[in-house]
Amino acid sequence: MKKKYNISVEATLEVIGGKWKCVILCHLTHGKKRTSELRRLMPNITQKMLTQQLRELEEDGIIDRMIYNQVPPKVEYQLSEYGWSLQTILDSLCAWGEKHIVRVHGDTSSMLEDSILNEHLKAPQ
Repeated sequence: MKKKYNISVEATLEVIGGKWKCVILCHLTHGKKRTSELRRLMPNITQKMLTQQLRELEEDGIIDRMIYNQVPPKVEYQLSEYGWSLQTILDSLCAWGEKHIVRVHGDTSSMLEDSILNEHLKAPQ
């Protein structure tokens, strides 16, 4: 018997829900990444969790895994064409998060890590 959803947002959350998938996807909107790069960008995720999340995103067709035939082997991840269709959702989640941080904490400067994803929030020098 096929699974039925009560509302369509359940299908979305089944694919990108959880603590880490949207974070991974946001990083991949800035280009291909190796597993080690993602680990550096996401210091609080375990290797096991990162591997699991990448596998699930690949199984759902959201990301592509590229294996280069070299020694040592090189593996990179990038958003698939289907994955890029999530960009407006990811942008909206980031924008809402910024507003929420400002509402609760007054500003983002003390609440966000230095990251390429947060560059646009820095005040001009």
